[in-house]
Amino acid sequence: MKHKDSNGVYQSLTNIPKHFGGNGEDTFGWCLCDAPLLLHALLKAGIDYETHIKKGVDYLSSLFCDNGFPCVVSSELGKFRGPGRKDDCCPYATLIMLNLLLDVPEAKYKATINKLANVLLTLWENSQNSHPYMFYMGTDFRKLKAPSIWYDIVSVVNVLNKCDTIKNDKRYREMLLIIQSKQSKDGLFTPESIYQKLKGWEFAQKKIPSPYLSYLCLKPLGQIW
Repeated sequence: MKHKDSNGVYQSLTNIPKHFGGNGEDTFGWCLCDAPLLLHALLKAGIDYETHIKKGVDYLSSLFCDNGFPCVVSSELGKFRGPGRKDDCCPYATLIMLNLLLDVPEAKYKATINKLANVLLTLWENSQNSHPYMFYMGTDFRKLKAPSIWYDIVSVVNVLNKCDTIKNDKRYREMLLIIQSKQSKDGLFTPESIYQKLKGWEFAQKKIPSPYLSYLCLKPLGQIW
C-alpha cells in the first residue's frame, strides 16, 4: 500500500524491455491488466473502501470505452502496449474491471457493469473472427482449468454469473451448457488444462475429478450455493 500514484491506483514492480516501449529497468507502475486485481484484493481483504480504494476505482473506471476497457499503462511504463490495435478493448482488462465493479459498494456503476457484460458476451458471439489483443475464445479457452485467474471459460462464466441482468442471455447460456456437457455422472469435473507451475495441487492434473475445479463449475450452474 506504500506504492500508490496520485490517481489512487496501486503500483507493482514491473520491468518492460526497451524494445517493448519501456525503459528496461525495474519500475513501480501499473497496467490496466493488473491494477484492478490489486484494488480487488484490498477490497476483499476488508481495507476501508472510501479511504484506500474508491479513488483508484473511480480513476480506472473513467478509462471505460463503449467497447470495453483498452490497453492502458501508467506513465512510468512508457509507451508499452499489448499486441493489438489501439482502439480495441483488452478482454482481460475488461473481465477484471467487471469483476471489480461488481463487488464495489456503489450503485453508480450499474450501467457500466451491464455494458461490460455485453462486451464479453459479444466477444463470445463473435469468437471465430474477433480476437482483440490475441485473446481467443476458441478450443483452449473452452478447456476447464483452475484456479480461475486468467481468460478462460470458467473464469469468464464465474464473473458473468454475478450479473443478474444476463442470466437468461442466450450467449451466457451457451457457455454454461459447454461447461455442463463436461460434467461426469458423479456430478464432478476433471481439469482439461493445467498451469505447469502448480503441479502437485489436486486441480493441476488431468486424470481424475478435481474438487476445486468442480466447485468453480458447479457454482454458476446453480448446483451449489
